[in-house]
Amino acid sequence: MATKAAFKRLTREYQNIQKNPPPFIVAHPSETNILEWHYILTGPPGTPYENGQYWGTLMFPPEYPFAPPAIRMHTPSGRFQPSTRLCLSISDFHPKSFNPAWEVSTILIGLLSFMTSEEMTTGSVSASEAERRVFAARSRWWNSTGGGSHVSATPGVTRTAKGINNVKAGDGGLKFRTEWPELDEENWTWLKEHRIDTSTGQILPDSNAPTRCSPETSALRRRPNGSAPGIGAVMEGGHVAREAGQGWARRNRLWIGLGILFWFILKY
Repeated sequence: MATKAAFKRLTREYQNIQKNPPPFIVAHPSETNILEWHYILTGPPGTPYENGQYWGTLMFPPEYPFAPPAIRMHTPSGRFQPSTRLCLSISDFHPKSFNPAWEVSTILIGLLSFMTSEEMTTGSVSASEAERRVFAARSRWWNSTGGGSHVSATPGVTRTAKGINNVKAGDGGLKFRTEWPELDEENWTWLKEHRIDTSTGQILPDSNAPTRCSPETSALRRRPNGSAPGIGAVMEGGHVAREAGQGWARRNRLWIGLGILFWFILKY
């Protein structure tokens, strides 16, 4: 339970962040617990996270602002391990370095800045730019379906809005929908418009669709495949398709050429 000082401080900060939201950031406290905040970072232009929708939580201690929050990002990003506490100077890993003058907006601006850098810490992972763009393209799908479990629930996973500190794929998107109902509705409209298979996050085939598509939908045709620690990497389908599509004649052109030359010599 929050102290009176923490409650007063977080209430004021919520009013401030509503009036003047930082660029690419929205946040609000849970209706049932003012110490539990939910944020959405939108990937800035010119970064591998462009247009990505990254959902996470800040869990403040009762003695805030004299102690920092635990910071987690639930949406797979290729930058952080999903639902893992992040070791940052603004997080509960370093309580002595936390400045009580820092606010929620300060913390989230710092998180976004760290996300777009390449500095490593506890909870961060390595991934290529292509991999991160795939995760960005799939972020809305992941948030609103719980990683594809909206239609078919994962065995052994109870659909509940509790346990927000450790959000994993498999809840059918319930936790995200509970905190972000309007964004969830927008996401489902987006999934429908882009013909996204809700169980896989891949684009459904359409024989009438033009062959060219936007970079965002192109990224959706790729599939994370497990090279980045804890979250997976991108399977670059174009390279595989090129090799599979090479004809027999092209692969054996050297032997064909030698055969033609040998036949010419024997004939003449």
